[in-house]
Amino acid sequence: MLFNDDPPQELVGIARLAASSDLLEAKRKVEYLELQTRRFIGRGSGRMRSIYTANPYRGCEFGCKYCYARYAHEFMELRDPELFERKIYAKQFRPIAFRAELRRLKSGDTVWIGTATDPYQPAERRFNLTRRMLEAFAEERGLDLGLTTKSDLVARDTELMARIARKNRIRVHLTITTLDEGLARLLEPLAPRPSLRLAAVAKLTEAGVAVSVLAHPVMPLINDSEASLDRVCEAAAQNGATSFSAAPLFLKPCAQKVFLPFLEEHFPHLLRRYRERFEKSAYLKGHYPEMIAERVDKIRARHKMDRRREPESPLQPFEDDQLELFPSLGKGPGVSGPAKPMDKDSTLHRKVSRL
Repeated sequence: MLFNDDPPQELVGIARLAASSDLLEAKRKVEYLELQTRRFIGRGSGRMRSIYTANPYRGCEFGCKYCYARYAHEFMELRDPELFERKIYAKQFRPIAFRAELRRLKSGDTVWIGTATDPYQPAERRFNLTRRMLEAFAEERGLDLGLTTKSDLVARDTELMARIARKNRIRVHLTITTLDEGLARLLEPLAPRPSLRLAAVAKLTEAGVAVSVLAHPVMPLINDSEASLDRVCEAAAQNGATSFSAAPLFLKPCAQKVFLPFLEEHFPHLLRRYRERFEKSAYLKGHYPEMIAERVDKIRARHKMDRRREPESPLQPFEDDQLELFPSLGKGPGVSGPAKPMDKDSTLHRKVSRL
């Protein structure tokens, strides 16, 4: 057991199950624990209500500084946001029960794997939960399966996904926020480097598996220049991806606790602007997201990748309580001084490129 004594009586639901989890393995900085689960497939919420979701793990070892999913550990009374990357819960997989849940789905139903944690994080190499789920999906027909990851480990299951595609619709959404490997290492410390992810795109598409590339999130003054986004889209197209999307950063309070100190260390000149714009809301509205949407539409058209033919990604922010970020980039009152996207000649870009 994780604790020597019985779980505290005041804990209920998922928090009680987490406190009762058996330790499977421990590394220097990470613990893997087994989490009991009553069901594997659940309904989405809000605008995602029409889809089903499946997350084989809770927590993610990649440690992305902008990660929105850190809030998931709060349901287990784990309030330190960094525990999300240090305590990884592998769900106790029961093949018979999982297949029974699949049989209750109807033809045409949509299931997304990896909406709250990466299904191909390092834990997958040990426990193979994602692969075992896919093996069950391969026995079904008529389902619409989506899978979101930023790991090249997804290419391991290329043959299995191609088999699923014969009787179902399947699409892999692979996140690549930047091709600058120094910047990627800062933002996503333990995630595979962008070149490895692009190689996974190529392997999957060569096998006939549809792949979308997501440049999520777009971070103002960090990876939001047209040149940066265009490079990702161009590389995605060259490696066979058929769609591309990008959307602005959103920062829930739990994510702010990690992202803002990260800015203070590596991009201190941006800290005040981010604090001011995320002080009242996690979400953005106004000219900035409109500008990014227009920029991405232009880039898609340039590389013949039009997302209008593709399903929406579940990684979009759905709440309406949005706040404009960096209005000085366009309309409305804003912070003093010009705020320009980072380009190859900027001091910021030169600093990042040296990292």
